Amino acid sequence: MTQKKILTSAFSNLYTDQRIEKVCKTLHDNGYEIELIGNNWGGEEEMSRPYPFSRINLISKTLKTAYFEFNWKLYQELKKKADENTILLANDLDALLPNYLLAKKLNIPLVFDSHEIFSEMPAIQGKMSQKLWRYLQNKIVPNLKFMITASGSYAQWFQKKYGIEAVVVQNAPRKIDFKIEIPENNPKILLYQGAINPFRGMDKAILAMHHLENVVFKIAGDGPKKKEYEDLVIKENLQDKVQFLGKLLPEELREITLTADVGMSIEENGGESYEFSLPNKVLDCIQARVPLILSPLPEMIAIKNQFDIGVIVENHQPENIAKAVNLILNKGRKNYQTELEKASEILCWENEEVKLLQVFERASKLFKPLRDLKD
Repeated sequence: MTQKKILTSAFSNLYTDQRIEKVCKTLHDNGYEIELIGNNWGGEEEMSRPYPFSRINLISKTLKTAYFEFNWKLYQELKKKADENTILLANDLDALLPNYLLAKKLNIPLVFDSHEIFSEMPAIQGKMSQKLWRYLQNKIVPNLKFMITASGSYAQWFQKKYGIEAVVVQNAPRKIDFKIEIPENNPKILLYQGAINPFRGMDKAILAMHHLENVVFKIAGDGPKKKEYEDLVIKENLQDKVQFLGKLLPEELREITLTADVGMSIEENGGESYEFSLPNKVLDCIQARVPLILSPLPEMIAIKNQFDIGVIVENHQPENIAKAVNLILNKGRKNYQTELEKASEILCWENEEVKLLQVFERASKLFKPLRDLKD
């Protein structure tokens, strides 16, 4: 029988996308022939992967035109590389159209991985581009046979809107065999990890540092709001209490996370994509056995109700953020370890990849008879 080939694509420079890396590695380790296609928007850092990957060269100067250019060039790449033994894997709505068109043309399976509700992201709300993405989503998603998404709330949203049953594959890290000695930090470390984007609660957390003693706020990541937040730190004279660590490799970030006293995931409700999200940083901190301050949003409330792994902030007032941080610091990271250990056993990639593989097994069966006729 012909080996199953998976062409996976994303509007991403691939460098720090942990979900794509985990998905591709799992599929590669389970006998699929993987090829990954991204682009060079936002950089072209060196990478090493056990499967082939490439980045489409974009000459566009704006994100709006880059999307059009990428989709056109991606279709040409997929057309060159796909055959009747290929499964297509499209990551997010901004890579879906060329995959969908080619899947129909060649009559091959397509799996759609929606990392978020792309059409409802804060960055495009109220813009003309939102109408375009919604139109595309409305036209394609109801016709899909195979879809995965990153949270139960996302799956419910897609089911309610389009009648599609998306399989939930949470973006959890692999299990960490946790044997480190929990550090006695002085000052204590509050950690934010991830993109420096709007609606992440970071500006409020910076202001909360006025109400926290013997605590340093470390921000690991990069993004469009970084300069604004650096300026805010200077304006508030908080340079000795807030550190920007920049963009880190996943393995570097894991090392930093292990040292934190408190993690932070206090996303604001900036639309349905944020409201129903389960941020990677929540699962990363759980696996690193770091308690968190969390937003009162559905996915985070659900985890907190199941495991006592931190504190839900009452609201995004800086005083209340500081209050939540102090509650955790006063209890101490060591006293959260039992619940974090329980959560880490359940919320790990080893459990999520089982569901991922089941989806691709079903997708493989879709074109099995055609292969068997040719074998």
